[in-house]
Amino acid sequence: MACSLGLDFGTSSVRALLLDLDSGREVAAADADYVHGTGGVIGAASDPDVARQHPLDWLQGLTVAVRAALRAAGPGFDPSSVIGIGTAGTGSTPVPVDRQGRALAEAPGLDHEPAALAWLWKDHTAHAEAAAIVGAVRSAQLPYLDPCGGTYSPEWFWAKVLHCARSAPAVFARAWSWVELCDFVPAWLCDARDPATLPRSVCAAGHKGMFGQDGFVGWPAAAFLGRLHPGLAELAGRLPPQACTADRRAGTLAPAIADQLGLVAGIPVAVGCLDAHAGAVGAGIGAGDLVKVIGTSSCDMAVARGDSAPASVAGIAGVVRGSILPGWIGYEAGQAAVGDLYAAAARLLSRSHDGLQRDAAGLAPGASGLLALDWQHGNRCVLMDQELSGLVLGLSLQTTPAELYRALLEATAFGARVIVDTLVAGGVPVRRIVACGGIAQKSPLLLQLHADVLDREIVVAGSTQASALGAAIFGAVAAGAFAAVGTAQVRLCPPLRAAYRPAARARAAYAELWPLYRTLHDAFGRGERLDLQSTMKRLLQLRSRCRAG
Repeated sequence: MACSLGLDFGTSSVRALLLDLDSGREVAAADADYVHGTGGVIGAASDPDVARQHPLDWLQGLTVAVRAALRAAGPGFDPSSVIGIGTAGTGSTPVPVDRQGRALAEAPGLDHEPAALAWLWKDHTAHAEAAAIVGAVRSAQLPYLDPCGGTYSPEWFWAKVLHCARSAPAVFARAWSWVELCDFVPAWLCDARDPATLPRSVCAAGHKGMFGQDGFVGWPAAAFLGRLHPGLAELAGRLPPQACTADRRAGTLAPAIADQLGLVAGIPVAVGCLDAHAGAVGAGIGAGDLVKVIGTSSCDMAVARGDSAPASVAGIAGVVRGSILPGWIGYEAGQAAVGDLYAAAARLLSRSHDGLQRDAAGLAPGASGLLALDWQHGNRCVLMDQELSGLVLGLSLQTTPAELYRALLEATAFGARVIVDTLVAGGVPVRRIVACGGIAQKSPLLLQLHADVLDREIVVAGSTQASALGAAIFGAVAAGAFAAVGTAQVRLCPPLRAAYRPAARARAAYAELWPLYRTLHDAFGRGERLDLQSTMKRLLQLRSRCRAG
C-alpha cells in the first residue's frame, strides 16, 4: 500500500487523514482539539473583534492527530507506506516569527501576549487598516486590488500586520517576518523555517496578500507599503519573491519531526494551501463547478481555464491562477459566519441544534413572516464590509424559536444566492453546485433550503473530510505518485452522493422572498434609499397567504 497523509488545520482542531493511493480508500483519520482559548479561539472580553490562536496548538495537535491516525490504521499498517504529506489551513491566519522562523508566542514572556499569537482568520480588529489600504491603493491608482474585487478585508494579511504595527509596536518590532498558517506548518515539518526562503502558498499570497500574477507580479512595492508604515516596507524586502502552487514540494520531512510523528524521514511535503481550496479539490472540483465548503464560515470556490476567463469580478474576494487547481484560474468568495451564526442562535435560544432543526424543518416557507440578513460577523462577499451587523425583520409576539432559527438558515441561503448570481453575471460559469464541509454532512435542511432559494440542484461531496482529502491529494502529487492534480482527483475523489432538488412550493415562496431580501441587502449594505415599509408589509401579506395554505 502507498498512502498520502492529509493534514487539515481548522478553526478549533486539526485532522489527519491517511489515504490509500491505489484504491482511494480513507484508511484512517483522527482529530486533535486545540487546547488554548475557547474552541481553539483566544478572544478578548473588551473587544469582540479579537480572535487569536496559539501556534503551538497547531504543532502539538498535529503530533497527537497523526499518531492517533497511525494507531487507528491498525497494527498491520506500516508507516513507511506514507509517501507524501499535504497540509491545508485557515486563512488569512498569519503569525509573527523571529529570524529563525519561530513563532514569537514560543518565546518566554510572549506566550500570553495577544499580538504575538497567530491572528486567526476571523479576527476583525483591522477595520481601519483595511480601509487605509483601500484608500492608498485607489489614490495611487495601483492595480493591487484588481484580483480581489476592488477592496480589501480586515481578515487579510496586510491589514492584520499593519494593525499590529499600529497597536502593538513592541511586538511588531520583534517580528522579523510574518508567515501564514498554511506556510508555517510545512516549514516546521521540513525544519526549514527561514522566513526569507520558506515556500509561500500562492493560494494565501494571492487571495489574502495582494500577491500579483498579471497586471503586476509579486508583492506590493516596498515604497507603497512604506507609505502605510515604514515597517511594512522592511517586511516586503524579507518575503520570498515567488509563490508556489500546492502540488509543488516545500521540502522533505525532517528526521527529528519524523521521529516525533512516528513516520519515516525524507517523505516529500507539499506546499500548503488554504483549507477551503483543498476542500474544493477533495470534492472533485472541475470546470463549471461551484464548491461550497460550509463550516464555521462558508467559502465558495470555482475554477476556469485559460485567458478568456474574467480576471476580476467586482465583489468576489479573489481571482488567482493556480490557487485551487494548478494551471487553472481560481475564484474565491464566501460568507463570514455560517456555522458560527447557527451556534450563536442555538445559544441565544437555549435550544439544541437537533431540536431547532427538527422544528424548523416542519415550517412552511414564508409562513413565519421573518426575513433576516446574515451579517452577524460582517459581510465577506459581495459587499466586503465587516462593519455590518445582522438583522431580523418581521418579529411578532408569536414568533417561535424555530421560526427565528429557520429565518437565519434562509438568510445564509439568500447570501449564497447573491454570490452565485454575482459570479454568473461576472462571466464565471456555474453549472453544478457541490456542498462539502461539516455542516453540509449534518444538515439536510440547510442543503434543501439552499436548493430551494438558489433554484438549483445541490449535490454533496463523496468524502466527509474533503479538505483533508484535498491536502492528501496535493501530498500525493508532490511525491510523484500522480502527474497532475486532475489525474489524482479521478482516482481518489469518491463519487458525489445525495442530491437536493428545489421543491415546487418552496420555490414559489422563495421567489417572492428573494426581491424582499435584495431590498434589505441593498438598503443596509449599499445605503440605497429603498421602501422598507413596503417590504415589511409584503412580508406580512406573504405570511398570511402561506398560513392559509
